[in-house]
Amino acid sequence: MVASPVFVGREDLLALADRRLAASTGELLFLAGEAGIGKTRLLGEIVARARSAGYAVVAAGASPGDTELAGGPLADLGAELRRDPATAAAGVRLAERLRELADGDAARRRRLLVADLAALLVPSDGPALLALEDLHWADDLTLDVLARLARHARATRLLVVGTYRSDELYPRVPMRRWRTRLLTQRLAEEVRLPRFGPAETAAMAAAITGTGLPTPSAEALHTRSDGIPLHVEEFLAADADAGQVPDTLADAVLARAAHLGPATRRLAEAAAVLGRSFDLDLLTTLTGEPPAAVDEALRELTVRFFVLSGDGAGYGFRHALIRDALYADIPPHRRRALHAAAAAAGLPDALASDHYERAGLPGEAFRHALAAAREASALSAHREAAGLYRRARRTCPPGLPPAERADLLAALACELASIDENDEAAACYAQAYDVRLGLGDDAGAAALVPDWVAVRHLLGADLEARTRALRAALPLAADRPATRAEIHAELAAAYMLDRRLDEALADGELARELGAGDRMRCHVDATVGSVLLFAGRMAEGAGLLRDAIARASGLRLEAQAARCYRMLGTSMSVLVEYDAATATLTEGIAYAERVEQVNDRHYMAAHLAHVQWATGDWPAAARTARQALADGGGITTEITARHVLGYLALGRGAYDEAAGHLARAESLGAGMRELQRVSPAWWGLAELALARGDAATAVARCEQGYAASAAVRDAAYLFPYVVTGVRAYLAGPGPTAARDWLDRASTLLHDRAIPGTLGALDHGHGLIHLHEGRTGKARDCLAAARTFWASRRRFWEGTAALLDQSRCAHRSRRPAEAVALREAALQAYASAGATVPPAAADSSPAQTRHAPLPPARSLLSAREVEVARLVAAGLTNREIATALTIAPKTAAAHVEHIRTKLGVSRRAQIAAWFVTSTSTPTP
Repeated sequence: MVASPVFVGREDLLALADRRLAASTGELLFLAGEAGIGKTRLLGEIVARARSAGYAVVAAGASPGDTELAGGPLADLGAELRRDPATAAAGVRLAERLRELADGDAARRRRLLVADLAALLVPSDGPALLALEDLHWADDLTLDVLARLARHARATRLLVVGTYRSDELYPRVPMRRWRTRLLTQRLAEEVRLPRFGPAETAAMAAAITGTGLPTPSAEALHTRSDGIPLHVEEFLAADADAGQVPDTLADAVLARAAHLGPATRRLAEAAAVLGRSFDLDLLTTLTGEPPAAVDEALRELTVRFFVLSGDGAGYGFRHALIRDALYADIPPHRRRALHAAAAAAGLPDALASDHYERAGLPGEAFRHALAAAREASALSAHREAAGLYRRARRTCPPGLPPAERADLLAALACELASIDENDEAAACYAQAYDVRLGLGDDAGAAALVPDWVAVRHLLGADLEARTRALRAALPLAADRPATRAEIHAELAAAYMLDRRLDEALADGELARELGAGDRMRCHVDATVGSVLLFAGRMAEGAGLLRDAIARASGLRLEAQAARCYRMLGTSMSVLVEYDAATATLTEGIAYAERVEQVNDRHYMAAHLAHVQWATGDWPAAARTARQALADGGGITTEITARHVLGYLALGRGAYDEAAGHLARAESLGAGMRELQRVSPAWWGLAELALARGDAATAVARCEQGYAASAAVRDAAYLFPYVVTGVRAYLAGPGPTAARDWLDRASTLLHDRAIPGTLGALDHGHGLIHLHEGRTGKARDCLAAARTFWASRRRFWEGTAALLDQSRCAHRSRRPAEAVALREAALQAYASAGATVPPAAADSSPAQTRHAPLPPARSLLSAREVEVARLVAAGLTNREIATALTIAPKTAAAHVEHIRTKLGVSRRAQIAAWFVTSTSTPTP
């Protein structure tokens, strides 16, 4: 087993424990729950907190068989007490009193003995915690002493915390009677540990594995483990396949099952064949036993905590692993016979197909699986449909006609593409294509190519390979205008994705001329709408896409509706229309999730992470991008998620991490050779080079991005380079080269006139003016840029513009304005969890000449200046103390002296003063 390195969940129970530890009096607290629910771990957390609060702690526990041994747990407590010199005497006396129990008439002396034992355990000085585990195994004497301690606790600071298994309180277990008595008399408080929900299970799995699980894997883990922490740990440690139970858990279940009567065990096996939940009437039919015998067996299974009764005739196993362990232990021939009997009981097609396959009857399994798959697909249950089509492929008769086999493969490929299983989908399309060609059905083969090419795109096929395959399919469909229309529609989509807008429009128009089917029309409208957006015709493109969403949704063309959401939402994400992007992506993710268009859902999630990064919600961006990366099976989702994670790491100053994500994204995108896959990575690498002081590399990366955008007259992917390129040229070749760069970029941005990109030009001009000392012009340009970025909610450039304005104000001898702007920027960076980008904080002599030295600097000692530097770097007092090898209190004192000398009250003001003062050369 691999234990979770952190304590997950149970915040409410820990809060309760904290309140009890802080109380002026004690109590008896029971922690109840089924085996593996985390009682021991919670008790351990409580013990740790008690020790931190100054409690003396004594711990012991009961063991199997202690119910027949008087005072067993008390003897363990005595041993614990004897280990501490401060309590050794009480421990010795406790052992002596327990030995006296064996002499004479125990019943006659019991009452005095209980009182004495309880008195020995009450602390004489200071608060104490008595921790007892597994009280379901405790004997009457121990529980009697606990009852007496519960009364003492009300007058002292004694907290008694005991755990017990709620699923092992059989009728003759002493704890069952004592628990009821203590709770009824209000001498004890009880809390029950519930099972984890899906989110807590996923959090625990992430803590154990060190990375987030894909959503389907996390959901499957929660289903199989039932949210029981021990089961989660065991499943992850065993890395068990579906249907398998870790040996440790299986052995525990089978050991308990060994005590069942033969008839009960046989009925449990029949129930396990039916599944986690089972119907009483069906179970009775399957076993062939009389109702009275079935009732008796179910009673035993219920009493022994194997099954739970539901509403009406429904029953279910208490845990999925109980069912799985019992099922795996059924002899093979008996298992087959039971499945065959269940399949013949008139079950729905999906269930019947499963039972027929497990019974070794492939012909019947195929027939029922095919029918169930078609029904599931019609209901948008694409995961279920894919599984059923896979079963149909496994069980299809050897003599199935080739045309029907091709249909099966194509249907399976379509469902697999919906759930982002793209490798298998591409292989199925390839097989179906070959079968169609082998039959001489060229048109049928050609009809498969558009969807096949769309899947290959998600696997990284470049534009040339995709367009070549599509154009090769056109002659095969010479007499099928509708198929040719689909091929041209996919060609238009391929060109649009590479931002070759003119070619995309040309093929889109050909598709419209050849066919007017609803599916094709929605497909083309999504493509053309995106083309219009990137061509700067924003209202026209957005309107076309919104109309396509409404039309496709109304016609239940789910794949097309999801694609329309994807095109509109992700385009708005890139075009700096963040409010529209957030609304469309959120709605689109919900729609795609509902209709199980999984790739679209994950890709939109990655773009939502991009919007969250762009608008400064970096914690949300990190969560969304990591989950998209874990979930997404398509290469485009991974590329976009890594762009975001790279930008976030860059913003935190984690440059190696940023380089890793961006280099991976660049590598993946290079094979596709699409502008939108490679350009964002190049921009991130340009910013990274600037942050590392490598202006030459930054210039080279910016020129690389410019060349790719210029080749297709793009502005959407070019605009982030504008400010980055100006900074890089100013830091390297100088203002003349920076102005040339800005002129070239301006031509493309003005050509497309995309509203969300044009503010970059004011920002670039402002930086050049500032560099050359024209502070008046710089002030106007930078103010316009800051207003523009704020209106667009663009965090990266907008916050940097505040720093640029601060430098401009400082050079213009407006120190109060400079400090205020700097502080606003620092607060924005701090709220996002970011560090100040070195490029944005650039302070070359050319930019700061003639600026006066802030007079407060001469007031600080050398040590205080060093402390101010570390405050500006974002370090806490404790971190400053470590860096300077001084005590934390000394560091705190230095910070207070600095505040007093500078006349400021906040650390951000110290940071603003330091950066402003150190950016100015000494006269």
